[in-house]
Amino acid sequence: MVVSVLEEMRIKALGVIDDAVVELSPGFTAVTGETGAGKTMVVTSLGLLLGGRADAGLVRVGARSALVEGRIALAADAPAARRAEEAGAELDEGALLVSRTVSAEGRSRAHVGGRSVPAGLLAELGDDLVAVHGQTDQQGLLRAARQREALDRYAGEAVARPLAAYQEAYRRLRAVAAEWEELTTRARERAQEADLLRFGIQEVEAAEPRSGEDTELAAEAERLGHAEALASAATTAHGALAGDPADPEGVEAATLVAGAHRALEAVRAHDPALAALADRLGEVHILLADIAGELAGYADDLDADPLRLAAVEERRAALAHLTRKYGEDITAVLGWAREGAERLAELEGDDDRIGELGAERDALRAELGSLARTLGEARADAAKRFADAVTEELAELAMPHARVSFALKHTEDPDGIEVDGRTVAFGPHGTDEVELLLAPHPGAPPRPIAKGASGGELSRVMLAVEVVFADSDPVPTYLFDEVDAGVGGKAAVEVGRRLARLARSAQVVVVTHLPQVAAFADRHLVVQKTDDGSVTRSGVRVMDGEERVRELSRMLAGQEDSELARAHAEELLEAARGGL
Repeated sequence: MVVSVLEEMRIKALGVIDDAVVELSPGFTAVTGETGAGKTMVVTSLGLLLGGRADAGLVRVGARSALVEGRIALAADAPAARRAEEAGAELDEGALLVSRTVSAEGRSRAHVGGRSVPAGLLAELGDDLVAVHGQTDQQGLLRAARQREALDRYAGEAVARPLAAYQEAYRRLRAVAAEWEELTTRARERAQEADLLRFGIQEVEAAEPRSGEDTELAAEAERLGHAEALASAATTAHGALAGDPADPEGVEAATLVAGAHRALEAVRAHDPALAALADRLGEVHILLADIAGELAGYADDLDADPLRLAAVEERRAALAHLTRKYGEDITAVLGWAREGAERLAELEGDDDRIGELGAERDALRAELGSLARTLGEARADAAKRFADAVTEELAELAMPHARVSFALKHTEDPDGIEVDGRTVAFGPHGTDEVELLLAPHPGAPPRPIAKGASGGELSRVMLAVEVVFADSDPVPTYLFDEVDAGVGGKAAVEVGRRLARLARSAQVVVVTHLPQVAAFADRHLVVQKTDDGSVTRSGVRVMDGEERVRELSRMLAGQEDSELARAHAEELLEAARGGL
């Protein structure tokens, strides 16, 4: 099921193209035209939309900038749609509008869904949307990581199950190793922290402070420091209230209040208001007597011992030493000591934790080695089946002696995991380094496909791979440039047939010179130059009916009106319609 379709591209001031719109179909679109007409600019334009390198040389002579705009229909749950929305882009009625501008000075700007974005985002979207295969621009499966992903998806559950188990163990190992590394690399810091905590806790325990003790001692020191003044004030106040034995003639407050109370009591029966005042004076007399008694007791109990004052100040100094280092007051100091004891217990237990983590890490590494071996065996089995299927496809694409294979390698790494007696590098996807190899003819050593094939051969290898892999690793859009280079006759027909087969599950756009390939297309576009050598908006046309027959005739014989070529063209179209 196709989840996205490149509906159209507008190309302006790019190479020979002045201003043209390329309308594409969901299935197989063939792009043809005479040499130099600008067909390859379709591939170049798409490359720019996918974040390719901006080159000032692409800008049409005399223009200030080149512009490529694309409209891509996307399913709402497609990965590319989610990634675009994360970047702030908006879909326009189920389609994503993408544009790239390149100035004559080489600067470029990119926009996705109305939002300015880095060109790198276009490349990210391109990975999910389009696989480009051109003579000089091969993407997709040429990347080692994509080759591994492709092989894993082709293998299905046979690889998915051990890979999931491996990745879970790998995540646990990363977490355990990170904690072990944290504890071991900070051993000196932790030891220093433990020593400081231990010393501080011992200081607090040795002083044996009580919560609130510092406040109590401050009040006592204040009282002891002013004992004489306090005693004198209390004695004077007591004499004023209750009389001074040394001055029998003196008049004290208690006697005066008592006299006033008696005077009112004598007449209280005659006026309730006066009776109330008499009651209040009675209360005052009682209160004065109580205060006088307390003042006498206070003066008697007041301790003016200088030794006690010295002891209090010494204790306060000891507590102040603690509050300067561990808290604002003694209550806070005691809280620090409790928390410090908990942290000290944690630090002193780290050595045991390091041992536990080390054992768990070793066990996980051994488990990873076993899982990596199982994963590698599943990949090796799938790799042979995949390579055999691609080799069969190549035999029908004029490469009968080519052989495709996968190399699953490991890199020695002393810090790696042990697999089959070797210590090898490992990562989140296992220990296997997957590489697709090609031997183009008998006797040729297998080499990486990017190095083992010519441009035309490479496109056919990619086509064979994509056809085999279409059901396992679908890419919404494939674009092939010169996929038919160096082939003709029956091989050309097979190329067309396989492109049409691929178009059943994806959008396929092909730039071709071969009528045998173009005949299989669901939509046939022709790029035509005007008299001044440029391609204008009317220069990219959809060929239908008689016009398509004429274009195929031109491609067959160089003559649109040749009866023989026309008959051959009609025969090709009929064979293509019935040959799928």
